[in-house]
Formats: sequence, C-alpha cells, structure tokens
Amino acid sequence: MRTVELSRESVRLIDQRRLPNEMVVMNCTDYHQVGEAIKTLAVRGAPAIGVTAAGGLALAANALKDQPPSEFWAGMEAAAAELRATRPTAVNLFWAIQKVMDRAASLKDQSPVVVAEALYQYAQQLAEEDVAVNKQMATYGADLVADGAGVLTHCNTGSLATVDWGTALGVIRMAHEQGKSIHVYVDETRPVLQGSRLTAWECVQFGIPATLITDNMAAHMMRLGRIQVAFVGADRIAANGDTANKIGTYGVAVLAREHGIPFYVVAPTSTVDLAITSGDEIEIEERKHEEVTHIGGVRIAPEGIGVANPAFDVTPAKYITGIITEKGVAYPPFSVNLRRLLQGG
Repeated sequence: MRTVELSRESVRLIDQRRLPNEMVVMNCTDYHQVGEAIKTLAVRGAPAIGVTAAGGLALAANALKDQPPSEFWAGMEAAAAELRATRPTAVNLFWAIQKVMDRAASLKDQSPVVVAEALYQYAQQLAEEDVAVNKQMATYGADLVADGAGVLTHCNTGSLATVDWGTALGVIRMAHEQGKSIHVYVDETRPVLQGSRLTAWECVQFGIPATLITDNMAAHMMRLGRIQVAFVGADRIAANGDTANKIGTYGVAVLAREHGIPFYVVAPTSTVDLAITSGDEIEIEERKHEEVTHIGGVRIAPEGIGVANPAFDVTPAKYITGIITEKGVAYPPFSVNLRRLLQGG
C-alpha cells in the first residue's frame, strides 16, 4: 500500500514506529487521531505529513457535514488549529492545511455536505499530485547520479516520507531502476534512527545495494572515496536557500564540501517558504528527551543528565550544490533562482 491512503471515513497510514520489525497499518477515523499520528511520528516526512493533514481535515468535514453551517465552519477552524499545532518545522503541513481551508472558503455558500465531499476529493487530488511531483523530481535528480557512484543519504526520504516514491531516496530509486550501478550509504540518523529503521528497509524492499553506517562514519567513508554525491530531503527551505532538515544534515553538508562532494537537496516547491528570508527564521522542533536517553524503551544514559533533542538543523545555502524540485533544479544564487523557478521563469 501507499504510505497514506484516504477514504471518506478514514486515513490509513503505515505505522512507521513499528518498522522494520512489523508492518502495521493504522486506521485513523477522526482528525484527533490523525494529529496524534503526526505528533508521535507514526507518520513522518514533510510531504506525507501534509497529505495526512489534508486527509484529517476531510475527516473533520465529513463528521461535521450534518451540523448547521455555523457549527460546521467553527469545527473546521478548530480542526485546522489542532493539526497546525502538531509539529512546527515542516512547512508542508501548514501549506496543505491552508490549501484545504482555502478550498473550503471558496465553497462558503455551499452546504456542509457539498463542502465535505469537495474537501475529500481535494485531499485525494493532493495525494495524487504528491506522487507525480516525486517522480518528476526523481527524473531530474537521477540525471545527476553517475553510473557507479556511491551515494550518501541522511534520514528517510523514500516512499515512507511521502504518499509514494520519495524525494531524495526517490532520486536514488530512479537511478537504480534506470540500471545505474550505484551503492547507497545510509546514515542511521540518531536519535530516532529513521535511516537504519526506514531507509535501510526501503533499500532492501527495492533491491538497491546499500550499506548502513552510523552517523559518525560519513567523513571516514568520504575520505576513503566511497561516496561521490549526497542527496537529502528538506522540511522547509528559506528564500535564500537555507534548508531545515533532520538533525545531522548540516554536518553532512559541511563534510561534503570539505571532500569536494556535490550535496543536493530534493524537495517539492511546497517546501520552499519565500515568506522567510533565511534559515534563522525557521522554528526548530524540540522533541522529548526520552528519544535520546532511550533506545527501544531501554535507557542508555544516566538519570539526571541534561538532554538536548532538536529534531532538525539548518544547512546554510553556501553548502548546497543544488535544490531539486518538480519544476527543475535551482542553483546558486538561490535567492534569485528559487523565486524564478517557483514563478515558472
């Protein structure tokens, strides 16, 4: 199945907390359950979060459709507010919610029943668009992968991070399916291990040759000449090209620059936030300390130790070779070329 599947009565999600040991499908039947799934990382990855939130709003509309119009619209605003509050960094969440609410507002004169059906159809449209966008990015990105290349990726950016196919791992998958002889080096991605649990699992499923490494092995592999290019995803990209992504991405970018390795960000244009001028304006989510002090429920750090757990970091634009979107590849200066790309110029 796809990572996210929508119906009028539910949002079905692959529970990513259970992988790679179990393949479990969650069935969220209201927007509260959808919000909890986003908050607890049952579903994660910026594009997947956006479509999941859109599905949550469609569920809210379906549950409210028999209410008087005033109660319907009040309920929709409450649902949107609750979903916005789940995670602060990934702009796709806010983008998708705004798109759905704008669609609802355009139907303000219609009955709640009509609006609810329209929002369900629109959420389905966003899901299909996500798949198409991912495949288009993969086509552009695969051209940048040389036959025989060693490819480094960080966190999970595959089918599990999107509705289907993937962003950065989608590029790698496309290159593999084109017959290129590539080898992927998968950062484990502490503290939640999205690389070792999810990306490694996807590489096995798709038959992509891969080696799992701990986060602190990347520089060693680069020095040995094992890695020729790096592809990562993004949760928010500022107007100047500064990019927020999973914690540890910044370090990978610095290492890549030191070793003369191209470092590409792969993200749909919905991830670009032209309203913020630089990465300094991106809010970084701080998650619970247990993600650092425990692995699999087992404590690995002493009681009483102070803990920091930022979920993301910001890679300055100067370390980024190019930003691959569904509209093409933007190169520096990003402050000019990202805006031009988004405007179709």
